[in-house]
Amino acid sequence: MSSSSVGRSRDWKFTWWAANEPRQNLRPNLRFDVDSWQSDGGMKKSGVSVEILDLRHFAANVLRPVLEAESELWEQRLHWDYHPSARLLMQYLDNRMLPGYAALEAGRVTGYVFCVYEETKAVIGDVFALPSTPDGAHQEAGSACATEETLLQHLFELLLNSPHVDRIESQMLLHTSGSHSDAFHAAGFRIFRRFFLVQALDGRWNPPHADLPGNLELRPWREADLAPASRLICEAYRGHPDSLINDQYRSVHGSMRFLNNIVRYAGCGSFIQQASHVVVERASNELAALVLGSRVSAQSGHVTQVCVHPAYRRRGLARLLLAQAAFSFMRLGVREISLTVTEANSEAVQLYKEEGYQCAHSFDAAVWQREGTEHSSSAK
Repeated sequence: MSSSSVGRSRDWKFTWWAANEPRQNLRPNLRFDVDSWQSDGGMKKSGVSVEILDLRHFAANVLRPVLEAESELWEQRLHWDYHPSARLLMQYLDNRMLPGYAALEAGRVTGYVFCVYEETKAVIGDVFALPSTPDGAHQEAGSACATEETLLQHLFELLLNSPHVDRIESQMLLHTSGSHSDAFHAAGFRIFRRFFLVQALDGRWNPPHADLPGNLELRPWREADLAPASRLICEAYRGHPDSLINDQYRSVHGSMRFLNNIVRYAGCGSFIQQASHVVVERASNELAALVLGSRVSAQSGHVTQVCVHPAYRRRGLARLLLAQAAFSFMRLGVREISLTVTEANSEAVQLYKEEGYQCAHSFDAAVWQREGTEHSSSAK
């Protein structure tokens, strides 16, 4: 059994980025009329003139209202503190290092989209548009969605026509499943539905009983576990649905990059060593299973990774590690924990339900692969 978290960070490791990507690759100034959906499903013209501009033209303070509104939605929908991610984004906005586009209405930025580059892969980091008009009045949700889709379409055009980009990945955790699936499908992406599951920690006062055979040991995470953990993740995700979504899982090198982002660079909240544990095979000192946890707000923890080596599955190790993580989070004052799982990973979905997790939200992961490049991408 294996299940990843969001897969990509909410606090992105910016050293991965091609920050010096030539600016001329982004079209500087485009004007259009935003289409928005009527409540009956028909289309109407809003008549609002919107400009799509290179995101690197804008300083952080110009996007502050957008990021504040997005942070509020992260808190409301997921109980997730987005402010650390927003602050990091603002640093790179001020350094003009963030590839992407901004939507400008009546001289005011109302939305943005950006991507990061990892060698020949692009990762769409985020898209968001304000759900209100320039005068502060509430507007139809479809209008914000239309702005987001227009931003996405411009980014798709850039990336799909970039000869150095062979693969594009995206996980829009904040956006409800299906909200942008038509745009991704039209651009040639495969869509994978994912669940955001939550469990309340009331009553988790007793530590789980670790009834393990003599050749296995349960212990807390150590910094030295990074290398064996990367080998475990690569084996655990071989042929797994999540390896289609995140190609880092397909190699030891890629798994190490994933782990570094989670453990060393606050890639998904703040890594909590006390909530992270491994099961070790004593003779080889290799890992049989692991669980990693991070804190994403004062009240919420997040299981960023749980996986079991194929040779040690169906021995209760995943249940043990989930229970251990829940107990550890509870002792730290966390009131609820979350994790994400791909719908196609039916065994994991069933396990989490049995362990008391409930689906609070669903979202989409999307992947595009240039024809004829699948082997080269998976080898990295």
